[in-house]
Amino acid sequence: MLLSDQKTLPKPKPFLKWVGGKTQLLTEIDYLIQSKFLKEDKVTYIEPFVGGGAVLFHVLTQFSNINNVVINDINVNLIHAYSLIKNNPQELITLLSQIEREYSAINSEEKRKEFYLIKRDQFNQKEISIIEKTVLLLFLNKTCFNGLYRVNKQGKFNVPFGKYKQPTICNPQNLLSVNTYLQNVTILQGDFEAILNYAKKPSLFYLDPPYKPINSTSAFTSYSEDNFSDQDQIRLKLFCDKITAHGHYFILSNSDVKNFDNNNNFFDELYQKYKIKRVKAKRSINSKGNQRGKIFELLITNF
Repeated sequence: MLLSDQKTLPKPKPFLKWVGGKTQLLTEIDYLIQSKFLKEDKVTYIEPFVGGGAVLFHVLTQFSNINNVVINDINVNLIHAYSLIKNNPQELITLLSQIEREYSAINSEEKRKEFYLIKRDQFNQKEISIIEKTVLLLFLNKTCFNGLYRVNKQGKFNVPFGKYKQPTICNPQNLLSVNTYLQNVTILQGDFEAILNYAKKPSLFYLDPPYKPINSTSAFTSYSEDNFSDQDQIRLKLFCDKITAHGHYFILSNSDVKNFDNNNNFFDELYQKYKIKRVKAKRSINSKGNQRGKIFELLITNF
């Protein structure tokens, strides 16, 4: 464990690019948290789909009364990265800095692509250590196309090479800051439903599942070997019912399927007994460049 003084470090920010990152929704989410929990002395905060952690790091730095934090994700490699940064950041920084030097020394795009594909093949091998896997995850994330994390049906990472001239692969100061702020965070890996047992009153769940595609070009294949289907969306709604029945609170974000089909009432009907707010957000992932831009996303709450 690395003991660092929070006052001397920059505020932590996501150490990975992540599709669906919530940085642009933070103002709305921050307002919701303040409106409900500002006067509470002790609050438990739970993220069953932590992803890149934009909301997590905001909560850790902005709300001193949130003193019990639990994060979870189905993605094993992602959770290994969080755990490694929490428990052994120095070795990660050393190895990541080394691969950054190797990559930066390559002076042609063709050779860089070749280097990238070799590292991608290594990442997809089963017989490598967690530290090697995490180093490769961070390297691939900063050098692949659009910072995607996408796997095929065999669970193989298959994102193509990204043509970035000088990407920052290792940011030691941010990794040390993330390390410091994760020290009192419980890190879990598995299905979202199992995390309900960690709730203590009052608890706030922030739920950011894989978004339901709003049209045929908006999906990017898969975040894990198993797609998050409509049945999973329904199962998540039932989980929100359990959260509510236990006296806890939730904020859920998802796509607004009405962006391209005003008659699609999937979420409006599914969450009809809860509060639904439509918030403008910028779309960054689409196979057609001219279809990127401002769209609406949903913020759903039980308070």
